[in-house]
Amino acid sequence: MLSAPDLFVERWREPLDVLSSVFGHTGFRGQQEEVVRHLTEGGDAVVLFPTGAGKSICYQIPAICRPGVGIVVSPLIALMRDQVEALRQAGVNAAALNSSLSPDEAREVRRALLTGELDLLYVAPERLTTPSFSDLLRGVDIALFAIDEAHCVSQWGHDFRPEYRDLARITELFPGVPRVALTATADPTTRLDIIERLQLGEARVFETSFDRPNISYAIVERDNPRKQLLSFLDRHRNESGIVYCLSRAKVEDIADWLNGQGIQALPYHAGLPSEQRSANQDAFLKEESICIVATVAFGMGIDKPDVRYVAHLDLPSSIEAYYQETGRAGRDGQPSEAWMSYGLADVVQRRRMIEEGGAPDEIKRVELTKLNALLGLCETVECRRKSILAHFGEEHPGRCGNCDTCLSPVDTWDGTDAAVKAMSAVYRTGQRFGAGHVIDVVTGRETEKVTRFGHQHLKVFGVGRDIDQRTWQSVVRQLTAAGFMRTDHSAHGALVLEETARPVFRGERQVTLRRDRPKKAADVRRSLANAAVLPPADQAIFDALKGVRLRLARAQGVPPYVVFHDATLRAMAQQRPLSIAEMMHLPGVGKAKLDRYGPDFLREIERNQDI
Repeated sequence: MLSAPDLFVERWREPLDVLSSVFGHTGFRGQQEEVVRHLTEGGDAVVLFPTGAGKSICYQIPAICRPGVGIVVSPLIALMRDQVEALRQAGVNAAALNSSLSPDEAREVRRALLTGELDLLYVAPERLTTPSFSDLLRGVDIALFAIDEAHCVSQWGHDFRPEYRDLARITELFPGVPRVALTATADPTTRLDIIERLQLGEARVFETSFDRPNISYAIVERDNPRKQLLSFLDRHRNESGIVYCLSRAKVEDIADWLNGQGIQALPYHAGLPSEQRSANQDAFLKEESICIVATVAFGMGIDKPDVRYVAHLDLPSSIEAYYQETGRAGRDGQPSEAWMSYGLADVVQRRRMIEEGGAPDEIKRVELTKLNALLGLCETVECRRKSILAHFGEEHPGRCGNCDTCLSPVDTWDGTDAAVKAMSAVYRTGQRFGAGHVIDVVTGRETEKVTRFGHQHLKVFGVGRDIDQRTWQSVVRQLTAAGFMRTDHSAHGALVLEETARPVFRGERQVTLRRDRPKKAADVRRSLANAAVLPPADQAIFDALKGVRLRLARAQGVPPYVVFHDATLRAMAQQRPLSIAEMMHLPGVGKAKLDRYGPDFLREIERNQDI
């Protein structure tokens, strides 16, 4: 069904009226209003906002204000479904046309489209450019085209999708219709490619800071990763979060293990039956304390606002991928944590995946460069936030006070002598061996492999006995991250020296290394000190209101946040409105939701007035 008796159909012309009456907000945030008015007046735009900055509002309100229907290009069925349901809850006539619909449902969507009943229609990129759908749209008044997750159009982006390339045809097929491309993850090269590929050279570019100050970043050297992960998750029991793993087998293994540790966890990867994937995703969206363990197949467009943590047990592919995946935490603006463990084996595996992939050499070079940039982020002695934002072309003064290197500054040391010893061992052993063997040589361990090749007789054998093995692992990892040497995947991960090693050997360049030390849980936990804490009485009402929300959500089969966000319930608990008139002034309470849910929440507030 596309409409219901309690939904209203009305057309506004003033964006602020729509913002208030539909979405329940009294004012725009940041550059939202500029984007909305520009599109409403018929201009093209490129919107580069971080996750949680309200990109959807930027095209949803113009689509409602302008005559006709807004066509939204979205890459995932799950994303379409979530956004459509949220809009319908707010009283907007929205629908999606995708392969998940039955023939009867698809016919009903087409009928509503042709009769002008829809404000917004979500479609996949491959559908939009088909001749049959283009012909269908020629009989429709179109308000605008919105291309969400626009970084997918760029081969330099971290999630390139060839079907996005055809979207440039929109200009030819529907001249004069406003277009907007939106993304939360694009470095300067990718941004330029988006503009060129989508023929948006004349579009106005709206760009704001990519900083997510509510997210705390921590990256640790892998050492008993399960114990490290459990220590991290102990701070987030009964909260929603995501744990990313590289392989499907590891996803299922970690999910089973977490359940055994008393943490409710569900797996998600492309190899699971579609019914199970959908069921696990729905459970994550609709419940409030589930840990989803997933490959990167999970997450794009997930609108769940109360994800409190994102953990990586394996190295992502790039800073863009890391930023997007960690950005799924804290969409509600509340303090959240991003945690990752990594080791040199991650780098070897990721580089092998790139080298053995089917991409052209030019793309492989870009992917390797991006991977090296991510490794540099892992090994930096500077503020993590400063390094992340620098990758996106944004300056940050550092000392953010909300990352591990700021909360627990890393000691540095002059590693020039150690670097020379390590690289000499690489050279003397013929640049044919991996990190483990090289470290055995410098630390003087007469392993079977060392004696088989006679490396115990080399001058470099044992020159590094004064440094423990774990520190040598860090030295090799940092030298690799800094580009002094690389792993040769065609030679089974052998370390090979780069030209940049030559000045170090000559004594012309100093090498400064970080001295890793264990991070105490309390150090990172301090970053969550600004979490919204309610007085006991308000907290009791807040918890009661969450119960009402959960009951209403389950009755409709929708996620609780679609009814009201936590921020709205928190405002109810603090202000305790006793009438519809008082409730309508709370953030996130639009006309449709007020009519539909107001009485239920007012009754609960009245029952708890004496608390």
